[in-house]
Amino acid sequence: MYSLTPSQLAMGWIEEIHGEMVEQLGVANGSNAVFYRDSNRIRVEIFPPPSPELVEDINETLEEVKEAFAELKRLGE
Repeated sequence: MYSLTPSQLAMGWIEEIHGEMVEQLGVANGSNAVFYRDSNRIRVEIFPPPSPELVEDINETLEEVKEAFAELKRLGE
């Protein structure tokens, strides 16, 4: 089951678009909607899902910095 609560970001919220909304909006399954406040209005930007190559690059980078972040956490940084 999908969550109806978007994930909060520093400047707004992000929610994966799925189901009927994908069909109605004509976007790729797994696209993300970013909601943010702008002059007392809510604006929405839609981003396509990340490519498999981008996901792989991100996972590789996370693996490379994993030990550094663990050490920072250990030191209380």
